[in-house]
Amino acid sequence: MPKDSLRELYIDELKDLYSAETQMVKALPKLAKASSNPQLRHAFEEHLRQTSDQVTRLEQIFEMLDEKPTGKKCLGMEGLVKEGSETIGEDYEAAVKDAALIGAAQRVEHYEIAGYGTVRTFAELLGENEHVSLLEETLAEEKAADVKLSELAGEINSQAVQGDSTEAADEKEAAVDSKIKPSRGTSKRVA
Repeated sequence: MPKDSLRELYIDELKDLYSAETQMVKALPKLAKASSNPQLRHAFEEHLRQTSDQVTRLEQIFEMLDEKPTGKKCLGMEGLVKEGSETIGEDYEAAVKDAALIGAAQRVEHYEIAGYGTVRTFAELLGENEHVSLLEETLAEEKAADVKLSELAGEINSQAVQGDSTEAADEKEAAVDSKIKPSRGTSKRVA
């Protein structure tokens, strides 16, 4: 039998977010551990605390709805977590890896911002004012986490670029030191 009410869709979307958040509770410690930048590590640890609070808020909403939060797996978050795990496993220089981790984390934040914005609107339409305030609190946290990651990216991405410049200079110096000269070939003039 097809689901035909906004309330059913709302509950499905809440279950999806619950699954997403519980996946993030497991993923954030791994992101923190993989971070070489102490500020980035702290941001991931702080967001883990917030994510635990967000899970609790969703559980409160499910209790008010007399529903269970389980029963749906968020495949979108599963994919984002898998991509983040691949990033952790990459062999990048420290600042470059941190830049990659920020990118992975911001994809997660944008996904969550979209999800929470959607369910907040559904809650408003359904007259679930208590839910709206809980969802708005989480939405504000997700947006703040994204802003924090953007701020950190400014510094960390600059470090990653400087690392590239240093590496290129080191390679050039090594070439000069070993007296490697570019080969001189004949050039052909094309008419």
